[in-house]
Amino acid sequence: MIFNQGQSARFRFTRSLTTAILMTVLLGLPGCHRHGTAAPQATGAVKTYKLKGTVASTDEQQGEVIVNSEAIPGFMDAMTMPYKVKDPGILQDLHPGDKLTADLLLSDTSSMLDHIVVTQQTQPDYKPASEYHVPAPGDLVPDFHFVNQDGKQVDIDQYRGKALLITFIYTRCPLSDYCPRMSRNFASIQKIVENNPALASKTHLLSISFDPAYDTPEVLRSYGGGYTGRYTNETFKDWEFVAPPADELKMVSEFFDVAVTPEKDKTITHSLSTVLIAPNGKVAAWYPTNDWTITDVVTALQKSIDASNAAQGQPS
Repeated sequence: MIFNQGQSARFRFTRSLTTAILMTVLLGLPGCHRHGTAAPQATGAVKTYKLKGTVASTDEQQGEVIVNSEAIPGFMDAMTMPYKVKDPGILQDLHPGDKLTADLLLSDTSSMLDHIVVTQQTQPDYKPASEYHVPAPGDLVPDFHFVNQDGKQVDIDQYRGKALLITFIYTRCPLSDYCPRMSRNFASIQKIVENNPALASKTHLLSISFDPAYDTPEVLRSYGGGYTGRYTNETFKDWEFVAPPADELKMVSEFFDVAVTPEKDKTITHSLSTVLIAPNGKVAAWYPTNDWTITDVVTALQKSIDASNAAQGQPS
């Protein structure tokens, strides 16, 4: 987008006015936070809201992205406005038309976007360092190899005939609504599956770490046992914790659209990806964010198994 001098001045004024209006709405009207369904998560003086929207444009000099954001129920209406980003480096990877999710962080003195995840990318105008594949129903999943919590090699193809639900985590993840949330959700799904013998015989769960250097079998065993609640008595029969060999991590993360960036403080900036693989080894459903529900995934599991049984002439 190109502005002449007058247009540029008007744009800066509009942006400043819009920002002022937002801060008035967000900070000056606390009563609007108390109704509706948006329940902010507070960490000290900072409140977090989940934002979804479409990129309109970016301004790397200002460290901003202009987003056509969806409404946040009970908090604010849908609107188009500029947002400061916590990590300005991500702006070079955002393009007009990209769909994204992010955490909108609000304090008494500032607002910004963090944990930006591109859920749908427009035709890029650059050559990315990695070619990410967006999992789509019907895609055949390659026979990737992993090492599980017992130090044994497991392969994707060995789970053929079962609905395989996978998600990506790393055990040191400090954000409760990212990896820990995925693991809590899987723990809930495991309990539901265990109480349904027909579902249990046709379902397997796999949590894949993208931090193989740290997440050794011993670490994964301890982490997994904690989430199942069985600790050292866990057998990992129907829910395994695995990591790919370091030289295969790139292929695995690219196929399942998991962006992984190690940081200097030893944390990892990453996106999310949860995938349901049908008994025939093909993608049945993909969940690229953390807002999927346990009920929806269990329903998708059952449908996948029923479809497989029907194709083989077996009763559901």
